[in-house]
Amino acid sequence: MKKALESAYAGKRVLVTGDTGFKGSWLVVALRELGATVHGFALPPEHEKGHFRAARLDRLVEHVDGDLRDADAVRAAVRRASPDVVFHLAAQPLVRLSYDEPKRTFDTNVGGSVNVLEAVRENERVRALVYVTSDKCYRNKEWIWGYRENDELGGDDPYSASKAAAELVFTAYQRSFFDKRQGPGAATVRAGNVIGGGDWSANRIVPDCIRALLAREPIVLRNPDSTRPWQHVLEPVFGYLLLGARLLERPRDFGGSWNFGPRAEATRTVGELADEVVRDWGSGSVRIDRPANAPYEAGLLQLNCDKALAKLGWQAAWDFRTAVAETVAWYKRTSEGEDALEVSRSQIADYLEAAS
Repeated sequence: MKKALESAYAGKRVLVTGDTGFKGSWLVVALRELGATVHGFALPPEHEKGHFRAARLDRLVEHVDGDLRDADAVRAAVRRASPDVVFHLAAQPLVRLSYDEPKRTFDTNVGGSVNVLEAVRENERVRALVYVTSDKCYRNKEWIWGYRENDELGGDDPYSASKAAAELVFTAYQRSFFDKRQGPGAATVRAGNVIGGGDWSANRIVPDCIRALLAREPIVLRNPDSTRPWQHVLEPVFGYLLLGARLLERPRDFGGSWNFGPRAEATRTVGELADEVVRDWGSGSVRIDRPANAPYEAGLLQLNCDKALAKLGWQAAWDFRTAVAETVAWYKRTSEGEDALEVSRSQIADYLEAAS
């Protein structure tokens, strides 16, 4: 995989919206390891200890602070980067925050995505667009089987609805504009819950676990029985990169929507994940506290990734146990003084070896 991706990205100009975020910052490191010139557009990093700042990624990316809701700023960022490839990851990414700030969520995830699509439509240099939404774009019917790319879209909470709407907007742009000219090759990607080092977002299970463990306090779970398809952040990141490479080669053959999820065995409860984190950390405890009148959160959600396997040759390289172990190792190693960027690079190298 590494040689194929180096061939695709070495010397390419790439724009990553949301480069200061968790998944975007890991994508920046991966792109730099592959020899790309990386430009970024996003709000300033939210967390002082987050992956972007911890790994000092301002040394690796030509970053510009900006708000996705500002159409002129987005257009200027695309012009400045003059990219071959755009990875659109910038978003309001939290379900619970979407209940507190629904308008911001829709303005960012729908209106902001329109701004990116407009900027790409106007820039003829862009040859490939990978447009990131979420597995929560599917109307969740609590099925025991995985959702396929052609299943119904929808959402009962503002975040999920905003991601479903962003998918509809993308389809309109693809059919009305991108399909009627030579480029760019464009695709949407949907991934399950990602874990990995450097995430410090509020109301996310792994950051909550690590904060509690560092403070020597119990890990408090509100929905221990909720089931999610857990995967290491590098799984979708390299799925996106592989898809982007195919879009550069054959833009008409790899458009549309793609799922990137973990193996079936990685669909586990929140309680199981917390117990695994404690085991890998070497100490700690878990306490259940189910709040009354808590906002609705889906109980069961998983993806079917047959399309990615059949057409891209992509499948998850790390099982659930390895994904958690690598995640906890990142936090432990950096808390003990190891350089965050070097830890991230070493984990990328290990992942590529496993994926080969």
